[in-house]
Amino acid sequence: MMNNNTAILLQGLLLPFAGTALGSACVFFLKNEMNLTIQRILTGFAAGVMTAASVWSLLIPALEQAEPMGRLSFIPAVIGFLLGIAFLLLLDHVIPHLHMNSDQAEGPHANLKKTTMLVLAVTLHNIPEGMAVGVVYAGVLSGSVAISASAALALALGIAIQNFPEGAIISMPLHSQGMSRTKAFSMGALSGIVEPVGTALTILLTALFVPVMPYLLSFAAGAMIYVVIEELIPEMSEEPHSNTGTIAYALGFAVMMILDVALG
Repeated sequence: MMNNNTAILLQGLLLPFAGTALGSACVFFLKNEMNLTIQRILTGFAAGVMTAASVWSLLIPALEQAEPMGRLSFIPAVIGFLLGIAFLLLLDHVIPHLHMNSDQAEGPHANLKKTTMLVLAVTLHNIPEGMAVGVVYAGVLSGSVAISASAALALALGIAIQNFPEGAIISMPLHSQGMSRTKAFSMGALSGIVEPVGTALTILLTALFVPVMPYLLSFAAGAMIYVVIEELIPEMSEEPHSNTGTIAYALGFAVMMILDVALG
């Protein structure tokens, strides 16, 4: 019988990846290419979840844990947040990738297939999600940080929910471009494998740096907010103009807020 810590660890590792895999499986059930409205809704919802998770699950706990610093308790959150932004900015410049509905690749020039660069784009913004889950679960497992197991579960569930549309958004366009359903599903699911890997590595590293947990929490928040602003919001707001992405964003934000407060 697995002990409680093992169960908590597996929960953090597997829930977000399961969301990506289930979303990618949509390619087996939906015949046509995903239309723009559905894509906006899914992208907006994912952006809302990530924003709320950054605030309730990461930045607020970072500020609370730095309260002994008094009026300077904002320092770890601000420094960590800006470093998270800088880290994703660096990855954005060193990893070749292609955003959905775009023909111009970003990052260094590379002779890669369009489908490969699409997967790299999704993989890129899965990195901060894995880090976010990892640092929160590291806090729970260490027992020395005031983060409850239910709060960690709320974050893992929220990330899993927003990973579902991400899986669909990557697998269905790949199939529409000529890839078989099985391969499109595999590529979509594999784009999320970086999350459990990132979660595991972050847990291992964070266990060594529990005293700087506020910096790590806000670092993950900054990385996630970078993805929301750089990728998701532009994708949900593309021409022709529509408010569907904005409404979906609000719903995603509300769902993650409910999860965090109800379970946290």
